[in-house]
Amino acid sequence: MQVTSRHFKEGAHAALHDKDIQKAFSKVKGGFPVARAKAASELPEFEDLRDAGRDLKNHILENLDYYLEYFEDQVLLQGGRVHWCSNYAEARDVILQICRDADARTVTKGKSMITEEMALNDFLEKNGIEPIETDLGEYIIQLAHEYPSHIIAPALHKTKDQVTELFHEKHGKYGFTERLTDPQALVNEARSILRDKYVAADVGITGANFLIAETGSTVIVTNEGNGDLTQSLPKTHIAVSSIEKVVPTLEDASLFLRLLARSATGQEMSVYTTFSTGPKRREDIDGPASFHVVIVDGGRSDLVGSDKQDLLRCLKCGACMNHCPVYQAVGGHTYGWVYPGPIGAALNPQMVGLEETRHLPNASTFCGRCEEVCPVRIPLPKIMRLWREQAFETEVTPKPERWGIGLWAYFARRPALYRIVTRIGARTLKTIAGKKGRIVKLPLMGGWSSVRDFPAPQGATFMDQWKKQNRGRK
Repeated sequence: MQVTSRHFKEGAHAALHDKDIQKAFSKVKGGFPVARAKAASELPEFEDLRDAGRDLKNHILENLDYYLEYFEDQVLLQGGRVHWCSNYAEARDVILQICRDADARTVTKGKSMITEEMALNDFLEKNGIEPIETDLGEYIIQLAHEYPSHIIAPALHKTKDQVTELFHEKHGKYGFTERLTDPQALVNEARSILRDKYVAADVGITGANFLIAETGSTVIVTNEGNGDLTQSLPKTHIAVSSIEKVVPTLEDASLFLRLLARSATGQEMSVYTTFSTGPKRREDIDGPASFHVVIVDGGRSDLVGSDKQDLLRCLKCGACMNHCPVYQAVGGHTYGWVYPGPIGAALNPQMVGLEETRHLPNASTFCGRCEEVCPVRIPLPKIMRLWREQAFETEVTPKPERWGIGLWAYFARRPALYRIVTRIGARTLKTIAGKKGRIVKLPLMGGWSSVRDFPAPQGATFMDQWKKQNRGRK
């Protein structure tokens, strides 16, 4: 998909003034965060599980090559095949060839972030194969020719009225001409259309929440059952995964499953947790005749052993964005690539380049809520800070910004001079504010004062107050 992260500021400004986006995202605060808090409180060992999940992920990353090779060996034993792809282009070509070998005209797809990264749908369409998203949220945004605004709720930015108009416009060719407004009726209409697509599809493509090394199994979690139909009805199943999804054993997978749903939606478990191991056997009632796992690096191996390796612990639960005040205000599309919110601000610079995404690490208040709720304790604020430092050091940021930071650093290294300047600045701002105690407009701070007043300092600096309070104490 096209990267538009360098236009974050313009996108954020537009989103803040878009009534539909504000209406849609206003529901986030009272939805996922409340459900997660309740689910966590009902599991006494939840915090211990987070520690265990963090430690297990670290162990996996230290032995990533071993577990990936072990996984491949087990897939081969089960009659499947593993395809190793270093980049998106290789992965797209491999998937296209598998589809052509199956004489595929249509492909059903389960929700998959890695296929969003590689813009697989557009690629298949250009090569004469129709991809059909079967997750309801993904189906909605495919009809609208948009991309996900959330990891687990891709159509979160859409209001019910917008979905009504979209279905009314797109479903007429299937014989559905009534403008429906009831949510369940809209779901039923989409289900009726997708049912025939499942049966007709030649290939089913899913993502993978986990790859289990000891059994060669892929695991997906869904709440709609679409993933099961996508991978069991067509004659060919392709599971697409990134390298960090591998886990050693079934027991290890169960640990992450206990964390995943609670962190994502506040459920104890997702409605469907599906394990797929190889192609159909003689005694099986259904299943694919061929089973392929496409494992994509896509720049992730560069993170292994780096100061940003912790990003590879991510379970793709979306908890960080559910709790992020910036994401809740501007929505997902503003971030300009596949991953929005704090995980996008920390991961996207690695995936598509810091020059393209330099605004994202700055799109944070550093309140720390993202790290506080991450099921595997990824230090997202720390990683965003590292990207800020790198942007400054490599001169990716504009000169005025670097000069401003350089000027601040000059005074920060000279404490006595810093205290004098801040003392003068505090008094000056207080004078400018006058009796109101607030400043409507301030030079070089238009980003702040364009939407809010700047509260003026109300007294002495912190250091002056501290000295006065501790005067005479030993």
